[in-house]
Amino acid sequence: MVNEKKASNPMREMKVAKLTLNISVGESGDRLQKAAKVLEQLTGQVPVYGKARYTVRTFSIRRNEKISCSVTVRGEKAIQLLEAGLKVKEYELVRKNFSETGNFGFGINEHIDLGIKYDPSTGIYGMDFYVCLERPGFRVARRRSRFQTKFEGVVLNKAFKG
Repeated sequence: MVNEKKASNPMREMKVAKLTLNISVGESGDRLQKAAKVLEQLTGQVPVYGKARYTVRTFSIRRNEKISCSVTVRGEKAIQLLEAGLKVKEYELVRKNFSETGNFGFGINEHIDLGIKYDPSTGIYGMDFYVCLERPGFRVARRRSRFQTKFEGVVLNKAFKG
C-alpha cells in the first residue's frame, strides 16, 4: 500500500495525541458524582463536567445542568487505557467508528471490564473512548494559525531579506 521509502520516514509515523474518556449520565446529582469518581479511579485525574445545551422536557434535563463528565489523557497512560478499551472490544471496530481525518472512537458498556473492581455503591457505567491521532510536526500548522489569531499577525509567502 505504501512503498518502503515512505514507510521508513519517521515523520509519517502515527502516534496517539490524546484519549478522551466520556461518561454521559444524563442527569446531575449523585449518579454524576459516582461517574466522576469512576473516571478519577481509572485515570488519576479530576474530570471536567459537561453541561446540557438546551432544555429537553422528555428527559427532564434543564439548560446548563451538568449531565456528563470527561477526562483527557495524554502520553503513556493514554496508550495503556486505549489498550484496555480495545481489549474489551476484542480489537474489532466498525468502519463508522473512524472519522474522515483518521481519528476514531468507540464505547464500552461496563467500566468493570477495564479492570476496576465492582463496587455496589457505585454501580456500573458505560463510557466513550475517543482517540485523536497525529504525526510529528503536526503542531507547526496550529502554531502558525495561533500567531495569526492571537497576535493578529500576517504570514507572508515571500522569503525574508535581512
